[in-house]
This record gives sequence, structure tokens and C-alpha cells, in this order.
Amino acid sequence: MPRSKGDHESHRREVSEAVWRVMSTGGFTGLSMRAVAGELGSTTGLLTHYFASKRALVKYALDLLEQRTAARPRREAGGGLEGLRAALLDILPLNADAVAGNRIWVSSWDSALADPQLCGDHARRYADGRGVLAARVAEAQDVGDLPPGDPDRIAASAQSFALGLVVQALLDPAAFPPDHQTALLDDYLTALARSPITSPGQPADGT
Repeated sequence: MPRSKGDHESHRREVSEAVWRVMSTGGFTGLSMRAVAGELGSTTGLLTHYFASKRALVKYALDLLEQRTAARPRREAGGGLEGLRAALLDILPLNADAVAGNRIWVSSWDSALADPQLCGDHARRYADGRGVLAARVAEAQDVGDLPPGDPDRIAASAQSFALGLVVQALLDPAAFPPDHQTALLDDYLTALARSPITSPGQPADGT
């Protein structure tokens, strides 16, 4: 008897959960057809019904991680600089869930750099993130919390700061506990609010 659409969706959810458990425990580098099949208690042959190749599994795993990251509860904050701060705090590995998600993202970079399509997908994800931050920057500028300047450029700087802090916190969590990460972010935002935003090649004093 052929499987119903409901059966297919149910099995796909089971596969999704297995993929997530493998990545949560072994990181992105531990992801393989064999590992997912073992988590499901099945054979790799069954997985080929859903994924024709390891590359298809990798792409699906990244899409699943993106969905889970997007669905994660976000900090509530008002407008202005506080809104930008909340968006950046949501990026940092400040709790167990955020640590697990960031570990998977960072470990996926190597695979993405070796595959043009995966690299393009990553570039799109980070561009989307910069778009969110740019909107927060513009709101902060509108209420006078940040000086005038190109919101896209400021967002790129803020995202770069946050991602650099993510890597350091994952590699040396003892040196970058959550309270220290938060303090460093607040230092960055304080400096951002006080410093005039200059165009490339323009001196900070505007002369």
C-alpha cells in the first residue's frame, strides 16, 4: 500500500529531529548519512528516500538550522539603541541553546566555503541578518541614539563584531562568559553611539 501524504510528513519530521540531534551532539562535522540513520535506528538505504546524497542532507540540515534559529524566542525591546542591542544579543551564545546553534553554524562554515551553492546560501543568510540590523540602526538614528550614517555600513560593522565575539566565546568560553560578552557588546554600542560615522576615506573629524 502506498504511503499517504501524512505518513510521508510524519517520517520527514522524524528525520528532521534525527538530523537535529546528530548536529546538537556531534556538531555539523558529525553529520553523515550513517549518523542520521543510526539515530533513527534504520539503514542508510531508508534515508535515500529523502536525500539522494550527502550534499542534499547537508543542505537540508542547514535549512533546518535556519528555521530553528528563526523560530527561537527573541528578546523584547523598544526602539532606538535598545532594539539594536537586543538583536545583537540574540546572535551571541549566551545560553545553552544559543551555544548549540552557534557551534553548528560555525562548524558548517568549512563545508560552505568548499561548495559554491552552500556558500551562496550562507551569504544570503548573513545578508538577511544585516538587513534586520540595518533596520534597527535606522530606527536608532531616527530617535537620535546613533549619529547619522549609512545604516547598511553600520549594520555590517555590528554583525562583524557579533560574529567575531561568537567565535571567541565558543573557542574560549571561560574567558568569554555570558556577562563578559554582554559587557563587551555594551562597550561596542557605547563607542558606536559616541563616534561620528564617517564615509570611507573621510577623516573622523570630517575635514
